[in-house]
Amino acid sequence: MSVKIYHNPRCSKSRATLALLEENGVEPQVHTYLDTPPSAEELDSILTALGKEPRELMRKGEDPYKELGLDNEDLSRAALINAMIENPILIERPIVTKGNKAAIGRPPESVLDIL
Repeated sequence: MSVKIYHNPRCSKSRATLALLEENGVEPQVHTYLDTPPSAEELDSILTALGKEPRELMRKGEDPYKELGLDNEDLSRAALINAMIENPILIERPIVTKGNKAAIGRPPESVLDIL
């Protein structure tokens, strides 16, 4: 079963998580999500695997979060997922998936649980 990392090469935690995977003999499929955001279906699947709601996967300190009013409790799950697709900087990173399992690499060692 293949392992995928949603990676931002400018992020130290993302780089550390990728290195940790490689040190453990895992050659993941690297998805640079800032260049190519995941689809709505893919992001929904990741959220389900993580057991999280969209807002829990958002980087709330990023400008688009404030500018788009994403703290509005009336926004639907679909609207929040769409906001992350349109503004991938909002997606917490790194995320590692394997089958129907997912983990956020904060700390990087947390992704080892799904391998």
